[in-house]
Amino acid sequence: MASHRLLLLCLAGLVLVSEAGPVGTGQSKCPLMVKVLDAVRGSPAVNVAVKVFKKAADETWEPFASGKTSEFGEVHGLTTNDKFVEGIYKVELDTKSYWKALGISPFHEYAEVVFTANDSGQRQYTIAALLSPYSYSTTALVSTPKE
Repeated sequence: MASHRLLLLCLAGLVLVSEAGPVGTGQSKCPLMVKVLDAVRGSPAVNVAVKVFKKAADETWEPFASGKTSEFGEVHGLTTNDKFVEGIYKVELDTKSYWKALGISPFHEYAEVVFTANDSGQRQYTIAALLSPYSYSTTALVSTPKE
């Protein structure tokens, strides 16, 4: 139990450190950023396919955005403030392909995070995931955008 708490604390710390985005890129303005870390190798998870869906009025999931994690394990520029309106969103990480590319047979097909966004006004969301072949942990940092 103590090691699980330590992992979550480390994950939260990495999210806080990465919140600003790379220096000089303006990426801190993204309303939705995804960060993925590899717990086995202790490094960013590179080239993880990320899909974002938005829940429609008929309760189906409509494709909203997609991308792949960078060398820093991050995906920026998934959407804009104008498009990222109040609603229920799902972030899906293709963990199976990531582990298979490393020669590891994982348990999960994918990891997903479902959340309500912007129900209290416009916010910036950083969704972070810590991956291992047989488990994953997620956390989120939600902040008010700075003008």
